Amino acid sequence: MSLLLKTNNLLLRPIRDADIIHVFNGLSHPDVIRYYGVSFFSLEETKVQMEWFAAIEKEQTGRWWAICDHQDEHFYGAIGLNDIHPKHHRAEIGYWLLPEYWGKGYVPEAAEGVCRYGFMEMQLHRIYAYVEPENLGSTKVLQKLQFDYEGTLKECELKNGKWIDLEIYSLLNTATTI
Repeated sequence: MSLLLKTNNLLLRPIRDADIIHVFNGLSHPDVIRYYGVSFFSLEETKVQMEWFAAIEKEQTGRWWAICDHQDEHFYGAIGLNDIHPKHHRAEIGYWLLPEYWGKGYVPEAAEGVCRYGFMEMQLHRIYAYVEPENLGSTKVLQKLQFDYEGTLKECELKNGKWIDLEIYSLLNTATTI
């Protein structure tokens, strides 16, 4: 199980089976899934996502946390590291919030905590993110966290029957040694 991570205002805790309704509410919401690669149309379908969270944790290829209020654990969204490559000391960061919590600084705060954990505890050297160019909110988060824009992958994914570009951003841990 993932560890608890605490920031000034947030508690990042392991995603629980009971969170399925929150995950469904997020990953079925049109504003959340507009730029997200996963979406569900029923609670039953969302079980696939819950199984994925458990599988990547077990396989040690990823870790995801629920973003919660630090006092009452009210669920705001989710954040995690995917495609963890221990040999290369890298991982991809991903996140989403329920729309009623947008604009409150929760994602940058949670992402800073996850990056700190990735660099200090997991000894990652590189954390990267893929972002659709139109997703200005996510781009602003990454810029605030001092991720560097590395370039655009042209027409690299098929989404809703159309080819889309993805921008790639990264943050390097210059304190790691090999």
